[in-house]
Amino acid sequence: MTASVTLAFCTYNRAWRLPKLLASIRAQTCSVPFDILAVNNNSQDNTLEVLSELQNLPGAELKVVTETQQGITFARNRAIKECLNKGVMIFIDDDELPLPGLIEAASKSIYQDGFNIVGGKVILELDCPRPKWLTDMYLPFLAAVDYGEEAFVITDTTSALWTANIAYDMSLFRDHANLRFDPRFNRIGSDIGGGEDMQLFKQCLALPNIRIRYEPQMQVQHHIEAWRVKRLYFLKLHYRCGYKQAKFNQAEYQGKTLFGIPGFLFIQVLKQSWHSLIIQLKGQPEALRQWMNACHTLGMLKGYRAKNSS
Repeated sequence: MTASVTLAFCTYNRAWRLPKLLASIRAQTCSVPFDILAVNNNSQDNTLEVLSELQNLPGAELKVVTETQQGITFARNRAIKECLNKGVMIFIDDDELPLPGLIEAASKSIYQDGFNIVGGKVILELDCPRPKWLTDMYLPFLAAVDYGEEAFVITDTTSALWTANIAYDMSLFRDHANLRFDPRFNRIGSDIGGGEDMQLFKQCLALPNIRIRYEPQMQVQHHIEAWRVKRLYFLKLHYRCGYKQAKFNQAEYQGKTLFGIPGFLFIQVLKQSWHSLIIQLKGQPEALRQWMNACHTLGMLKGYRAKNSS
């Protein structure tokens, strides 16, 4: 197969960001020919009109498709389908800008160095002043990724890579027809807590002879809207993640249950909530992190209930 790279992004109601995004992509240089794929997911603004105008500008070719099934998993799976005959596909999001060297670093890692998956840094750009409580420990929950300045091989989820900045050797998806984003973890619009990219990352880690790299030369700037820079966002995020983790857990719990819910969860959520309250009253900075743990456990409790009532 002739070497080729497609940079793909899914978009929903962010027409105003698209001209700068396309300009940043087209400013990239790469030793391998590259093009661009935009997957419009039923945007209600003038996204299609803007994309049509951008198709006529010079630079890398822009292909536009519309995915009518609503949600990020359907849009990303559509991107995979459109790129099955390509050599490499890079995913970024429509609220990001690729920094110089991203496409070249991804292409080199896969074509020259033989990796199947490669991802890099996600640098946050907040839409508001950074509050004091938003310390570095919370940035990964806004999709920040920074594992340092040296490339290394990834073998587990402690150094997870997100679809905010990741490249795939497309033979993975040709060889494994079931390797797709799980629609059960779908997110629609501004919904939070999908978890679909972590599910796919875990599937990839389980593949035989998989080679995954962190490459710091792959960098994107990720725009964070002000509504996400709230404590409530972090609590809701963990609740939703816990809910989906429990609801879609395939393994049957073997311990004691109450109404189909593992009994230990009731005790755990009470302990975590009490502990969170105590350290918050003491004014300790890690109080938010403890409340996030409690919300995750509460989400699991609700998720198991939903699973057993369906």
